[in-house]
Amino acid sequence: MLTEIILEAWVALRRNYTRSLLTMLGIVWGIATVTLLIAYGSSFRHILVNGFDAFGKSVVICWPQQTSEQPGGQRAGKKVLLEQADLDIVKETAPLVKHACLETVNRPGISYGERMVGTAAIRGVCPEYGEMRNEVPSEGRWISAGDELERRRVVFLGGRVREQLFSGRPAVGETVQIGGVHFTVIGVMARKIQLSNYFSSDDDSAWIPYSAAGDIWNTKYAAVMVFEPVAPQFERKAEAQVLAAIAARQQFSPTDKKAFQMFGRDEFRPIIDGLTIGLQVLLTFVGTLTLGIGGVGVMNIMLVSVDERIREIGLRRALGAKKWQIKLQFLAETLLIMLLGGAAGVLLSYAIAAAVGTLPLMGPLFEDDSGTADIHLQISLATVMLSTLVLLAVGVVSGLVPALRASKLDPVEALRYE
Repeated sequence: MLTEIILEAWVALRRNYTRSLLTMLGIVWGIATVTLLIAYGSSFRHILVNGFDAFGKSVVICWPQQTSEQPGGQRAGKKVLLEQADLDIVKETAPLVKHACLETVNRPGISYGERMVGTAAIRGVCPEYGEMRNEVPSEGRWISAGDELERRRVVFLGGRVREQLFSGRPAVGETVQIGGVHFTVIGVMARKIQLSNYFSSDDDSAWIPYSAAGDIWNTKYAAVMVFEPVAPQFERKAEAQVLAAIAARQQFSPTDKKAFQMFGRDEFRPIIDGLTIGLQVLLTFVGTLTLGIGGVGVMNIMLVSVDERIREIGLRRALGAKKWQIKLQFLAETLLIMLLGGAAGVLLSYAIAAAVGTLPLMGPLFEDDSGTADIHLQISLATVMLSTLVLLAVGVVSGLVPALRASKLDPVEALRYE
């Protein structure tokens, strides 16, 4: 039965070949628009999420401030200072903390031969910092536990610092000067597309062991503490444990969040979701409206088809055809037009995506010509499936009105129609 209905729909479309083809053009362009806009939104979200992930997929930065409460007679306004003892107590009493690290920062200048970068942030950190902050070497290696333990004078360079000091020459193994002290370059990082930072961007930074930083400046008090929870979902609970540990040692209230402020991925998530999901919904809505315009065209053509075939409908009803069979016939014709146009539209979207290639987004901002920070119109299977669902929804709505009109015709009046 279903096969016969589809064959009859095909015959009806071939009867008015030119009109059917022109009707399909609106669907072709509509489905291509939906598919390309969904692909654009997906690529935009991917780039934005990666830009925030570059900061660290699950990392919290803790800033020592001043107390705002007065527990046990203590005065408010007491300055919180981070020391090694604070790090030790966090590691001992905060089971939801996977890694924790003190970080110190200064700008003594870094030079190689006659080239010098005076604004680079020199950051003294622990070995676990690289994993927490997503510092991935493009050449060489990151700081090791042995470097920290033996107070080795080694340095890991950010992308822009490496370019400013070495241009295109190999940097690993070379010796640079930081604050007049010689350090060996053990690794370098490629340019980093990073949408959040503190102190300085990672591209404009260089990292040395925390112990070695003590050879250049006073590191008794750290600038910040960096930690990673055992899992992202435990971020808030881990923050509470860290705050309680620091508060117990430095004798301020564990509820005084102004004394020890924390900034983690939970701060980013609403921003990411608000920007990316909102844009994807908007683009999908715009594409659906474009496809809907094509659907209105199909609906009008099918209404004309009903008027042209009134006598045929009356004859079918007189020979025993049910209302639902007439309804299904016109609905099948509409969906066939939509699906054929949709298939052509998907092929067109692939062709346009291949022709367009890459659309600039954040590459020029970060002076990156690799294309990793730009829009790539990659049409995935999920994108095609979503476009198809939108197409079917529009097709059913477009075909329902003509189908209902055809099924409600009176057989006697239809046979008399001239």
